[in-house]
Amino acid sequence: MITSPAWKDKRYAVLGLARSGRATVEALLAAGADVLVWDDRAEAREPYAGRCAIGDPLEADLTGYAGLVVSPGVPLNTHPIKPHADSFGVPVIGDIELFAQARGDLPPHKVVGITGTNGKSTTTALVHHILKTAGVPTTMGGNIGLPILEQEPLPKGGVYVLELSSYQIDLTYSLDCDVAVLLNVTPDHLDRYDGFEAYRASKLRLFVMQSEGHTGVDASCDPDIAEAIRQIDGPGEVTTLADGTKDSAFLDLDDAPSLQGPHNAQNAYAAWAVAFDLGVDRPTVNAALASFRGLAHRMERVAEISGVAYVNDSKGTNTAASAPALAAFDNIHWILGGLAKEPGLGECEAELGHVKAAYTIGKAGPDFAALLEDRVPVEQCETLDRAVSAAAAKAEAGDTVLLSPACASFDQYRDFEARGDHFRALVEGLK
Repeated sequence: MITSPAWKDKRYAVLGLARSGRATVEALLAAGADVLVWDDRAEAREPYAGRCAIGDPLEADLTGYAGLVVSPGVPLNTHPIKPHADSFGVPVIGDIELFAQARGDLPPHKVVGITGTNGKSTTTALVHHILKTAGVPTTMGGNIGLPILEQEPLPKGGVYVLELSSYQIDLTYSLDCDVAVLLNVTPDHLDRYDGFEAYRASKLRLFVMQSEGHTGVDASCDPDIAEAIRQIDGPGEVTTLADGTKDSAFLDLDDAPSLQGPHNAQNAYAAWAVAFDLGVDRPTVNAALASFRGLAHRMERVAEISGVAYVNDSKGTNTAASAPALAAFDNIHWILGGLAKEPGLGECEAELGHVKAAYTIGKAGPDFAALLEDRVPVEQCETLDRAVSAAAAKAEAGDTVLLSPACASFDQYRDFEARGDHFRALVEGLK
């Protein structure tokens, strides 16, 4: 695991004992810190009996604590833990901030931080894959893979590639990325922020925390964001990308089956820009693009049955995320719906010419059906199993059955992974 002697004999509270919380506790204990832990679930607290103090930080005197570590899922704008910690002058941080504090004791390395509303996971995995292909010691963490503190430190010359949500950025104050990447910013998670501008500012803090001479990549194609980054004192040269579908023409994306569609062209070009900053040559990048297998639930080609392709894009949890998937295929039987994050079809509106028929599910199903009727054939299926059956019955050779819900999953599923796994199982059943 990753630890730091700077934590020794200091006091920390950890609120939330899911995976990253557990990794945080273990790292702090290994470093010799005095830790207070809490989780509302008794079974989550049980392994720490006798190993550290157990108690709700909301009821604790936090005088003298070095930090209160919370899960990124804790809403700082509404949860009482933030004002409680503030009253004692204790910073509320996340495991990424602890990693930032530990960097000085790790072998010489670099950190790539990748944020954006959509495309973070694919771009993070792609940068990691390019570096592995180039023979660079690397690992990925943050919002993807294993918690960063749970991982073994990299040897000299290694590169940590971190996917960072705005929530994680909000909980760090000293993460100085050698390369900071912003993919895009579209309205999302606005229940956690005082409007879109505050959400965008959260993303931009990745550049604000950089020291002079470190580099960045702005793949947003947004002149307002480009100007905002130019106003930041900190990073050195920032590569500002134009339209990724044009800029990536010199990359061999035709030979990269897992990187089809204009959004993946943008992801690939952003990853190439990072690799260039880290000294990886173009032939190595192209070889890595060709061998990249993509991520589950992100335009994942599940099967082809009787000439019909079945694609799992369950990670399409808002309209901006689903629009690129619609743009990547023709003759689509589109399965959509769930718990809507915004009204309307958003960016999907412009891609309806690719849709042959639609099948709605979940809480937002009736609203989507009303928006789509008289534009494409639509069936209100309510559940995913009915939608897959209906789409499979009507699809012809050359068509694509696409699950890209443009919605969160929480009305019917634990998370988007569970929704995608169900889709995959249903498609397997069709065979």
